[in-house]
Amino acid sequence: MTAALSDNNRPDVSVVIPCRNEEENAAAIAAAVIAVLEPLDLSFDLIFIDNGSTDRTVEIIRGLCVTDPRIRLIINTRNFGQMRSPTHGIFVARGQAVIGMCADFQDPPALLPYFIERWRAGSDIVLGIRESEKSGVILDATRKASYALARTFGDHPIIPNATGFGLYARKVVDAIRAMNEPEPFFRGMIVETGFPLETITYARPARARGKSNNNFFALLDFAVGGLTASSKRLLRIPLYLGVIGTLVTAIMGLGGIAAFILGRPIAGWFIAMVLQAQFALMFGFIGLMGDHIRLISERTRRTPLVLERERVNFPENY
Repeated sequence: MTAALSDNNRPDVSVVIPCRNEEENAAAIAAAVIAVLEPLDLSFDLIFIDNGSTDRTVEIIRGLCVTDPRIRLIINTRNFGQMRSPTHGIFVARGQAVIGMCADFQDPPALLPYFIERWRAGSDIVLGIRESEKSGVILDATRKASYALARTFGDHPIIPNATGFGLYARKVVDAIRAMNEPEPFFRGMIVETGFPLETITYARPARARGKSNNNFFALLDFAVGGLTASSKRLLRIPLYLGVIGTLVTAIMGLGGIAAFILGRPIAGWFIAMVLQAQFALMFGFIGLMGDHIRLISERTRRTPLVLERERVNFPENY
């Protein structure tokens, strides 16, 4: 039985499913999600957000929208990347809780009832954590390096092997939206909000059908984007190098003075000191510029996450 939506078309739970070229999985994931949610005592909707598919994904989801009013579709004008498009879908969703998951069954729909159970028990964030990420030596090394960089330079800790699959209470979604981040690294921003989170570990299922859109370069782009979006310390590294260079310059100056007192040649010391001082000034200036750029970025976040071509099956006041 289809549960009626609550007042103002706000369902209890919205499930957001970003997709790109998922013609082989779209109908199956919709059916699987509906099958696990229908027995629960709640209203829900499914929001697919298509990020520039070139196959029949949009056509198939349009057909699903015709047969089930709980299924909705957002069609982007182009591919806006793996961070912006899913986050936009989550912001559009109106559920009291929002679940984000992939379309390819690597996020198991069977966990959704557990997420909802923990939310009803008071958890604001319930996050799925994959037991392992086995995707080849190069990809594994890239992933581990990105986690290490994030731990070292990130402003907030990130949770390894969390992909964004999880449930977020309405106040968490609203808090992240208020940050106005143009390149939202969602899994880092949920930690930044400070809301307590609960995790559940699961074995990563095999992709159901089709070919993954992720390759080395896509994952590298995501890792770099996530690091730059969640870390301001990187902009200050040149400034730190400038300070270190200044200390080295002072040491070289002291070495030159000592050489002069001892009657040793001093030219090499002072030439090295001048060169080091130049590098220290250069890095210090670049570091100050980087910090100013950071402040400008903080004050001018107005870039839309995506541009929509069309919405399908959305009520007028959704």
